[in-house]
Amino acid sequence: MIVVELTDPHDPQATALLRASHALMQSLFPPEDNAYLSINELCAKHVHFFAARSDTVLCGIGALAVKNGYGEIKSMFVDPNFRGQGVADTILRSVEDLAHKIGLTGIKLETGNKLYAAQRLYERHGFLVSGPFGDYTANSSSIFMKKKL
Repeated sequence: MIVVELTDPHDPQATALLRASHALMQSLFPPEDNAYLSINELCAKHVHFFAARSDTVLCGIGALAVKNGYGEIKSMFVDPNFRGQGVADTILRSVEDLAHKIGLTGIKLETGNKLYAAQRLYERHGFLVSGPFGDYTANSSSIFMKKKL
């Protein structure tokens, strides 16, 4: 059974997953197109950091950064050993539940054009392709998506 809870990004298992995620992004995209938050940035008051656990093993992570009237999904990543088991779906539902609870009107995200599984995940959950938002600018690596709540 997968359990999702708010977690400190400095938890050793969370940090290991964040580092794996950052390494993957660095291997796939030019440095200027990587928009991930550092571990310390994920500890900011406006960021809610989630972890999914299977028994005692942290198997996935995701975050909701609260912006002006909307939330931004950040740091979604699932341990390769747990992919295809619904972990990302469970995290995303928890993120959306919190966004509803705190009264956000929508959720936005930026993902990489080579992250096909992530794109399919977001589409399954009703996200639509959109344009850049916030401080983002269009680039050849990014896909922007949004969902009204």
